[in-house]
Amino acid sequence: MKTNLYIVNEIAPLEITTKVTDAQLLFNELTYTHFPVIKDNTYLGCISEADIRCFETDKTLTAYQYALEGFFVRKDNNWIDILESFAQNRSNIMPVLDDNNNYLGFFELGDIMNLFNETPFLSEPGNILIVEKGVLDYSFSEISQIVESNNARVLGLFISNMENDVAQITIKISDSDINNIVQTFRRYSYNIISKHQEDSFLTNLKERSQYLEKYLNI
Repeated sequence: MKTNLYIVNEIAPLEITTKVTDAQLLFNELTYTHFPVIKDNTYLGCISEADIRCFETDKTLTAYQYALEGFFVRKDNNWIDILESFAQNRSNIMPVLDDNNNYLGFFELGDIMNLFNETPFLSEPGNILIVEKGVLDYSFSEISQIVESNNARVLGLFISNMENDVAQITIKISDSDINNIVQTFRRYSYNIISKHQEDSFLTNLKERSQYLEKYLNI
């Protein structure tokens, strides 16, 4: 995926000599959480909307250079790295630099998310399975083997949560008999987090609990 096609350079960055009041007007017109600031086309950092509202309007950004946030990506970064930078910096705009730190433009979060939407993880039909296991006990190779041993394909997987030495893994699986896959994961001591109507284990457990409840009420 060529992310450089999504670089926005039609909107000029702020110069460090820009007045605070002009920067505030720019944020009023746009919906960005941050905006790039440069000096002679050299990127200095991003100023946040939250900060710009607190600055004295008659001063320039030079007086507040200490508040600039220095996050950026390179033009040849892959979309996963770019998406990670968006998440880490809680921004909906990401400055793009070349190898000489010259400012090229910026990515918008929505454009990078659209790239994610085009991946098989979201675009291909299939089932979502969420499992968990100790961080030292699971492996991606084992997870793939479990899925493939049931004549299915892994369309994508990632660690969606990690807490108290337990990892939660979200898996996108091609259309298949999800019940057999679920049971195989249980045999390998994985805890199933997601709910599946085809899960015969839960169905049997529910039936037995209802039978026990009926027996106790006799």
